[in-house]
Amino acid sequence: MSIPGRPAPDAAPATGTPAGPRAHLLTNGTAEQYRRVLAEGIDRVSARIARTDRPFTGVTPAALEPTVAAVDLDRPLADPAAALDELEDVYLRDAVYFHHPRYLAHLNCPVVIPALLGEAVLTAVNSSLDTWDQSAGGTLIERRLIDWTAQRIGLGPAADGVFTSGGTQSNLQALLLAREEACARTATPRRDLLPRLRVVASGAGHFSVQKAATLLGLDADAVIALPTDATRRMCPDALRAELARCHADGLTVMAVVATAGTTDFGSIDPLDAIADRCAAAGVRLHVDAAYGCGLLVSPTRRHLLAGIERADSVTVDYHKSFFQPVSSSALLVRDGEALRHATYHADYLNPAPRPTGEQLPNQVDKSLQTTRRFDALKLWLTLRMMGPDAVGSLFDEVIDRADGAWRLLAGDPRFEVVTRSALSTVVFRYLPTGPADALADDANRYARRALAASGAAVVAGTKVDGRQYLKFTLLNPETTLDDVAHVVDLIAEHAGRYVHERATAGIPCPVG
Repeated sequence: MSIPGRPAPDAAPATGTPAGPRAHLLTNGTAEQYRRVLAEGIDRVSARIARTDRPFTGVTPAALEPTVAAVDLDRPLADPAAALDELEDVYLRDAVYFHHPRYLAHLNCPVVIPALLGEAVLTAVNSSLDTWDQSAGGTLIERRLIDWTAQRIGLGPAADGVFTSGGTQSNLQALLLAREEACARTATPRRDLLPRLRVVASGAGHFSVQKAATLLGLDADAVIALPTDATRRMCPDALRAELARCHADGLTVMAVVATAGTTDFGSIDPLDAIADRCAAAGVRLHVDAAYGCGLLVSPTRRHLLAGIERADSVTVDYHKSFFQPVSSSALLVRDGEALRHATYHADYLNPAPRPTGEQLPNQVDKSLQTTRRFDALKLWLTLRMMGPDAVGSLFDEVIDRADGAWRLLAGDPRFEVVTRSALSTVVFRYLPTGPADALADDANRYARRALAASGAAVVAGTKVDGRQYLKFTLLNPETTLDDVAHVVDLIAEHAGRYVHERATAGIPCPVG
């Protein structure tokens, strides 16, 4: 049946290109324009990436802000080429390029091309993954990938989950479920129970655990940070003692959060031993594997996650160690029924009760978000075009490279290394000799700033036991040990110059 004034569904699209504002809408009449404009944009980006010879230009906010502020957003440019020219000035020229082998700072990975194909498709179709009538096959693809990931973890047949924006959201939802499960297991009124709820985590765990506790209305001291051993892993005996203390004090531990890949040290908590302590105390276990989830597809290192299959919930970040574009994360749960705590109904969206016989798979019933991108498509195309073993071998490469970097730094008398990572981070610092040791913290801070200002490399900084350290995070298989050695020498050069000038003449070395 056709609608008066419109072509029948199978009719050929009308000839000609729409004019005015409608010319910018992606429709059957502008499909060719869409292809042409995106091709021009892809050409610009690919050319920029091909000629990028350093990860950063060293631009400062003060230098770039006037260029951005001068753009008149009320006066559109004439054509896509002009907009792309302007984009070069306000963004592309000075962007931080994670694909460069001397970007060694944060948990930002270069991305695989199949995922970029997925990104182009999902943004054009623009499915929303909250309800079936907005996504259709997208819902099934996401659910299939959740099942696949749960199987890789070993969570069992009742497992379920949902894609999220990142590890912070995944951890928040995991602790929301833990809070609600704790409330459901007791007859104590919620207002009386909430002040007594506790979360036990590693002192080396992610700050999002504390943030989640605050958002969930828990007390300021609700998160108990346990000491770690020399390798920056949670101590199972300290966990057992803390669980016993909480019980004796009338406190309810709603969850223990173990970490499979700490941000600074890449350390993996002893998951099996922690699971034993949780099982003995009847406490829910969440594993934050945002970083270490790449081990799920590692051909050689899957055993490092032994015990993760015993978790009640698991955070994974595909946009860290599966080489996916941001954002691509998920929360997995052993018992899919726990996701009911995130379910709210709206008459216009997912009414309850449902009409008789209707069993639509609405993902909004599992998610903290309503409108949600089809980020699962990126991982789907990656697995279909590359396969999990290929992704895992890339992750293995960066772990191997980090081990080589650790050995290089451990054998260099100019530096001190903290611990040998199970993953792909190396935490270290430059060590001035003699009386100049007092300048160590400032020297390492200076070296990091000077290196970024030069644009030659980008490294991260962190604190260890109150002292200033530097950090390599290797997630690029293209990074070689020669790249690492070159950056190490640059750090020593910058830090050494700072120490020399401060120690001999009392003259600070300003950056920029």
